[in-house]
Amino acid sequence: MNVRREPVTIGEAKVGGADTILYTLGLGSCVAIVVYDGDRRIGGLAHALLPNPRAGRSPTPPARYATTAVDVLLTLMEGAGANPRRLRARLAGGASMFDTVLSDGGRQLGMRNVEAARTALARAGVPVDREDVGGHHGRSVYLHVSEGHVVVTSVLHDDVVL
Repeated sequence: MNVRREPVTIGEAKVGGADTILYTLGLGSCVAIVVYDGDRRIGGLAHALLPNPRAGRSPTPPARYATTAVDVLLTLMEGAGANPRRLRARLAGGASMFDTVLSDGGRQLGMRNVEAARTALARAGVPVDREDVGGHHGRSVYLHVSEGHVVVTSVLHDDVVL
């Protein structure tokens, strides 16, 4: 089988089948949200930049925000034939890349992104199985849909398989 490599950039969400590797590069404080249906071998990946949209902003891609990226991803997954009751999630990213970027009671932007993704997934009834979040280092994420595993790479750290 030929494997397709599909990049997912900031603010995007994509879904693929067993012939696909979905990947996103250069996560800092952003969060990668991975959703997977192991029975049907359908996976999805979103690269969220911020926790939630701000009122009054011009229209932006809904996957740019962790709270809305989950809905986009789940809609794409169902459209591709995934069973909502079988979905499982994994999260990566959410690093504290810039210690001076604080708000919301002093919580770092990266962890606010992770918390927003966790909350949105919980609301949708999708359990988070594994995570590689926080810290002070960037990451890249590769979802190998055929096997259902997520490989998280970083320049100065060992690879993590979720």
